[in-house]
Amino acid sequence: MHRILFTTTVAFSLLASAVSQGAESNKEQQQTTAQQDGQAAPSSSSFNVKNTFRNICGFCHENYGRKAGKGPQLMDNPNSDEFLFNRIKNGKPGRMAAFGGTFTDDQIREMVVFMRGLKPNVDP
Repeated sequence: MHRILFTTTVAFSLLASAVSQGAESNKEQQQTTAQQDGQAAPSSSSFNVKNTFRNICGFCHENYGRKAGKGPQLMDNPNSDEFLFNRIKNGKPGRMAAFGGTFTDDQIREMVVFMRGLKPNVDP
């Protein structure tokens, strides 16, 4: 069981890292193209919380966190924003990977805001 959990945690960490690096590469490419064309560079906020939840968090937190899965339901979570921020950033040994090395503090804050906005039967 621990081996499966460890393998899953490592796989998600690698996936999150690849997603983050791909987004950074795409952002740099867009900025270079925009500068060459004489246009303003795109917004630095190319982070998509909904896609992140679907592709990374959704493996454990089903339906964008509105349903419990391998991990707890995140909608209507009674914990403080600070607790949620720290849990995403630092993880929980043996239960949840730490994503502080993958996402910036601002991106993690966006995730917390996203979780707070979750409503049943409403597309996030």
